[in-house]
Amino acid sequence: MTRTFDHLVAEAESVSVDGWDFSWLDGRATEQRPSWGYQRLLAERLSRVRSALDVQTGGGEVLAGSGPLPPLMAATESWPPNVEKATRLLHPLGAVVIADSDEPPLPFGDEAFELVASRHPVTIWWEEIARVLTPGGTYLSQQVGPASVFELVEYFLGPQPEEVRRGRHPDDAVAEATKAGLEVVDLRSERLRTEFHDIGAVIYFLRKVIWMVPGFTVGQYRDRLRELHEQIEREGPFVAHTARFLIEARKWAEGRVDGSTPDWLRGHSVAQVTQFSA
Repeated sequence: MTRTFDHLVAEAESVSVDGWDFSWLDGRATEQRPSWGYQRLLAERLSRVRSALDVQTGGGEVLAGSGPLPPLMAATESWPPNVEKATRLLHPLGAVVIADSDEPPLPFGDEAFELVASRHPVTIWWEEIARVLTPGGTYLSQQVGPASVFELVEYFLGPQPEEVRRGRHPDDAVAEATKAGLEVVDLRSERLRTEFHDIGAVIYFLRKVIWMVPGFTVGQYRDRLRELHEQIEREGPFVAHTARFLIEARKWAEGRVDGSTPDWLRGHSVAQVTQFSA
């Protein structure tokens, strides 16, 4: 039975968007996953260290699913509902969860962790990451790339200027990491197909990923939502493309901070060394 626009809206408005679990979208939206498998990479690196930090852990779901944790495992999170959820999930696994404002400084001493990780961080304080890493330590992160899901963003906000579309570019991440004294040892980038099968999935996504359409409410965009509902009913899923990149950087073993370009990247642009999929 086809559900009405009003039913789909009411359902999507009433469901909780706490945490970073998107299972409510099962059967309603699909997103192609990056080929590198971030959680698998994280699990491999966690197995090789005795101390690690997960920055902006969300509800802790990704970290909890990454296998046995090292003896010293900490996670930070700023949003109170996620702090509570991550605490319940990660404490039994031996990780301490610290409420943190996501503003520097990180609440740890210098050279505290062999591994720092973050999946889809909103902000990246590269100097702080370098500070809390031990010499030879590694930062592993999967991040949202430029113009991610902008087909949906621009449906509601209209065409965005080039400086907005270019935001969160891998080039900038490499430059900032290098400036902080980290050597980028791996960089990969992909664009991935995403489909929204009903308007409820769109509403849930925009309520949860609040920076996509800042200040989004159903009331403000009800007419555009109804038009999109009718489009999906008529033409099928709304298609967008997510942008993801993986960056892995290592702290100079002797604490070198010179801002120079890593040898492996010298003479190439990021576009030449990254891998893109349609």
